[in-house]
Amino acid sequence: MDHASAHLSEFTTDPIQTRVITSKFTHEEKQHSFSLNENLMHNKEQQQQSEYYKLVAEQIRKYDEVILFGPTNAKVELANLLKEDHHYAKIKIDVQQTDKMTDHQQHAFVKDYFSKTLII
Repeated sequence: MDHASAHLSEFTTDPIQTRVITSKFTHEEKQHSFSLNENLMHNKEQQQQSEYYKLVAEQIRKYDEVILFGPTNAKVELANLLKEDHHYAKIKIDVQQTDKMTDHQQHAFVKDYFSKTLII
C-alpha cells in the first residue's frame, strides 16, 4: 500500500487473487492543481486521499485480521484512522514497513505472514 494504490490480497488456500484500489489524485492532477493554486491542490489532495482510505477501509471491514504493508507511511495513516473508528475495534490490524514489491512478492509476503499467524 502507498498513497497511490492499495493491493488487496486475500489469504486463501487457492491461488491468491489481488484487487487494486487506486487513489484518484494522480500525479498529473497534482501538477494541474498546483499550477492553479497551492491551497486548492492541498485541499483536493486531502479530500481524495480521504475517499481513497474510505474505499480501502470498506474492504477491511470484511476481515478479522489484516496486515497493512508497503514502502510509504500511507499504511500508518490508514491504521490510525481505523483505530479511531469503533467499527474496526475487533479487527486485528498489523502494520509492517516493506520495500516496494512485485505482485508475486506481495503474495509470498501475505502467505508467509498468515501462515505464521493462522492455523488452516
